Amino acid sequence: MSNQITTAFVQQFSANITTLSQQQGSVLRGAVRQESVTGEKAFFDQVGSTAAVKRVSRAGDTPLVETPHSRRMVTMDTYEWSDLIDDSDKVAMLADPTNVYAQSASFAIGRAMDDAIIEAATGTAKTGKSGGTSTTLPSAQQIAAGSADLTIAKLIETRKKFSEASVDPSIPLHIVVGPAQIESLLNTTQVTSSDFNTVRALVSGSLQSYMGMTFHISNRLAKSGNNRTCFAFASDGITMAIGKDVMARIDERADKSYSTQVYYCATFGATRMEESKVVQILCDESA
Repeated sequence: MSNQITTAFVQQFSANITTLSQQQGSVLRGAVRQESVTGEKAFFDQVGSTAAVKRVSRAGDTPLVETPHSRRMVTMDTYEWSDLIDDSDKVAMLADPTNVYAQSASFAIGRAMDDAIIEAATGTAKTGKSGGTSTTLPSAQQIAAGSADLTIAKLIETRKKFSEASVDPSIPLHIVVGPAQIESLLNTTQVTSSDFNTVRALVSGSLQSYMGMTFHISNRLAKSGNNRTCFAFASDGITMAIGKDVMARIDERADKSYSTQVYYCATFGATRMEESKVVQILCDESA
């Protein structure tokens, strides 16, 4: 088994092992609805809106109002991470890397969770009784790039789409963007808006909310050509199904000369629950 631990062998007078820059766990898990499930697939039933019927005569027939039902399906996937630490590696190093490896494993599983959420947000949702129907995000829930990166106008349009869909204003709203979008917003507000200081606070991390939406910065958003696919969502508009939450094991492997194995795994999946609660925002990073 190839092991990259040799890169940490002692070559200088240092007793520290430094974790290189990386996204440290999940950014989005806490922003979406979470459900514990059992099995390879999970189904979530939904009830649509209905209309009251006006009575037009005395002692008339009681109307039958059929309540629309729908269903979303989530396919569960298991993600794993493991690496070995040989006793000879520990001898050659000034610091035991076991805890750092465990931390790295935890970060990796968290990033996989974000990838599942991001894919579910603007991807194809499996709907219908048995999940056999594919439902895409309609064009009405998409904001075109328009040869512009993230702008105040796009944020206003995003909020408008949630309002037009009668999304309950008590449900928290979130938006996921990349670093380039924050920079673009900062440049825009500096010239045209009194909100410059607010956006600058977003950049520094001292403020997380703007226009009623909590901002999450991610480097994992898809990009096609110059267009970055960002998105906003109501917190219950995306569900993460957890089949088996993160499990960690640090054990000796008798079959590997009693090396220490750091092992992490988790089983989960995600789906978009309702199209009206997700807005895709294309941002042209070349603008």
